[in-house]
Parts: sequence; structure tokens; C-alpha cells
Amino acid sequence: MSEILSHYADNPEDDRLRSGCGELEFVRTQELILRYLPPPPQTIVDVGGGAGIYSAWLGDRGYNTHLVDIVPRHVEAAHRILGIVSAEIGDARSLTQANESVDAVLLLGPLYHLTERGDRLSALREARRVLRPPGLLFAAAISRFASLLDALRRGFVDDPLFAPILERDLRDGQHRNPTSNPEYFTTAFFHRPEELRLEISEAGFAEIEVFAIEGPGWLAKDFDARWADAGRRQRLLELIRAVEREPVLLGASSHLLAVGRKGTTQQRNSYHT
Repeated sequence: MSEILSHYADNPEDDRLRSGCGELEFVRTQELILRYLPPPPQTIVDVGGGAGIYSAWLGDRGYNTHLVDIVPRHVEAAHRILGIVSAEIGDARSLTQANESVDAVLLLGPLYHLTERGDRLSALREARRVLRPPGLLFAAAISRFASLLDALRRGFVDDPLFAPILERDLRDGQHRNPTSNPEYFTTAFFHRPEELRLEISEAGFAEIEVFAIEGPGWLAKDFDARWADAGRRQRLLELIRAVEREPVLLGASSHLLAVGRKGTTQQRNSYHT
């Protein structure tokens, strides 16, 4: 945990989402959330919400957003944002919110920093506990193949220090960075798409959909120039949407977004009959 805290202290997540392929991730995540989220007012808890980039965006749209993050620096920054109702230091596996007290839960970071499956299930079950039916879960994951594709795209696939990192990523999804290079990320777990769906189902959610956030779009040649051009950006987004649920391409996305719904006891029984 100290390694993860140190990584985000030096590499703010909100900054990453405001430039390059991170901006594509941000725009697409916003798009997918709004596709499902009912209009405000709704109460949303943003678990692992960083310094509040998503909470602030939703707050500006009229939602009641409450941020939870494990990094004190992030929570301090979120406190200064007027659109966020509350911000607290907390753990995704043990939320302070009451049972069935919120309409949606964002888990856009915790799942890939909880390297043990049992911990990920605990976080998902906590999200389900605080949701009132028919509340929505939005859970992000990093693709098992993201480091391979990123290394090919950015040219560090031949770095002998990166080779053992990549080998383990592909073998079991357990990402570890023993180097001092922040571009090689920090301790994490990388999901296969089917693993993400299975974990969310096991936690008790229904109506689960798994989307490619960036799809293959982040691999586009001259991405920055393409993104800066409004017409070419729109074309790129249209192509990503066209394949966002294509099973054989899900793993080519750097990030995945799963959407699940909490049903009533009666609804849950009907799903299993």
C-alpha cells in the first residue's frame, strides 16, 4: 500500500486523465456512465475517486457526489471542490455509508489495486450493500494485455528491466514494478474481461455489461494529432463505440468498464430460475 500511495503522490491520477490517451479514457468513461445513470438528483459514492475529477463532473451536473479515497492528499484536494458534497479517507472494502443509502457506486480505481480476489469481492459486495435497488455499479479494470500493447506502442518492450514485469502480467495478471520507473506503473492486478464479469456476478450483481473504454482507439497512429482534430476525434469515438462490446476485442482496450445493477430479492430469485 505504501508503494501505491507513493506512486499517486508523485503521479496524480487526475492529471493523467487530462492529457493524451488518458483524455480518451475520461471522455469514454463519462459517456458510458451517462448512458446508464438516471437524471439527477441521485446520490453517488465515488470510491477510489482520486482528487475528485469524476465527482466534480457529476456534481456540476446536479448529482449528490460523495468521494472516498485512501490517499489523504486526494481527499484534501476534493474538499476544496464545491461540487463535491463530502470527501473522506476510506477503504473500498469497508465503507461508512449505510445499507441501501446511495443510487450509484463508482469503483473506477480500487479493483485494479486490490491484488487478491477476495479483497476485490469484498469491495464489490460493499458497493452492493450501500446501493438501494435498482442501484448501479460502475467498475473499471485494467486489461490483462494493456502492458503488452502499451510497451509495443511506446517502445519499451525491449527494455530488459520490463521483460519480467510483462511476463508476469501475461501469466497471472499480477503487476509488480521493482524498478524506479513510474511509467511502469505500480502494484496492480490486470483482469481478463471474463474475470471481471465473473467477479461482479459473484458479488451479487445482475444485468452485467462489460465495455471496452478506449477499445483499440488508444493504439491509433498519431493519437495526439487525431484527438486534437474535432472531426477525426469524432470518427475515432464512433469506431470505438462500434466495437465496445465485441468479445474478441475487449482485451485490446487499456481499460474495461463493467456496469451492473442491484436488484430486489424477488428480482435476484428470478435471475436464477
